[in-house]
Amino acid sequence: MEQIPVATTQFSLEPVTPFRLDLTVWVLKRRPDYIVDQWDGETYQRTLLVDDLPLAIAVRQPSEARLEVTLSGSEAAVGRRDLAQPIIEHLLGTNVDLSGYYAFAEDDDMLRPLVRRFAGFKPPRYPTLFECLTNAIACQQVTLTFGLQVVSRLVESYGRPLETEGGVSRAFPAPAEIVEADPDHLREIGFSRQKARALIELAQGLESGVIDFSNLNQLDDEGAVRTLSALRGVGRWTAEYALLRGLGRLHIFPGDDVGARNTLRTWTGQEAKLDYDAVHATLADWEPYAGLLYFQMLLLGLEKKGRVSVE
Repeated sequence: MEQIPVATTQFSLEPVTPFRLDLTVWVLKRRPDYIVDQWDGETYQRTLLVDDLPLAIAVRQPSEARLEVTLSGSEAAVGRRDLAQPIIEHLLGTNVDLSGYYAFAEDDDMLRPLVRRFAGFKPPRYPTLFECLTNAIACQQVTLTFGLQVVSRLVESYGRPLETEGGVSRAFPAPAEIVEADPDHLREIGFSRQKARALIELAQGLESGVIDFSNLNQLDDEGAVRTLSALRGVGRWTAEYALLRGLGRLHIFPGDDVGARNTLRTWTGQEAKLDYDAVHATLADWEPYAGLLYFQMLLLGLEKKGRVSVE
């Protein structure tokens, strides 16, 4: 296990306003017991792998226009702020300018109250496509609560540990840490046989270079979905999820997401259940911002459960 950190550093970020750390973190965290993204109501905490070193981050928001970030870890890890800061900005969407969305919503009677309600949330993105796809694979055809419990067990079993004053935290596993994972152990922590095989093959492909995502952003949506769907265990929902949460394509609403489309149905007041095509027909007038609506459907669900407050 890593030794107790001997170094810390602090710096500030100035997010594009409006920005609300609490809403953004909940879009990342989704469920209270998900261990990767920690939130106590004031401070967001997570352990990253930066230059293959575990690095604890803590983010607070003392004012709308400023975030205070603390990095903790070995001197070598803390010294890589140049690598850590872009990951944090990427993770929390601090540089995403939603002014166009806000202006668009002001002219839409349906959208305006929703956008005003959750003003300040930013669309987060996973630090890596491996983490994104692992989340998606774990959550296929199960409840989100169960899927995230499985991911939490994966992190507890394979994530790089870092001892801090607050205890031991773990970074999300890198592909190298999953390459030789025992399929039977993955099944014990909740992955099906097929999901375990898909995860190990994904890790092996990334580690060997057989799978290379470096050019994925240059593909259009159809090409990116086709490329991702060629991977074992990746279908349309998983691929679209990766386009939104991994690549940051904010016009993508994963239409096979049952929870999101049920919330969309309730929000729009439709009686009939929505299938994939009906979701996109519903979103036609808001298509450039469909991914933002996906996140806001999640926030509506979390608000209903009492996990987020807009007051």
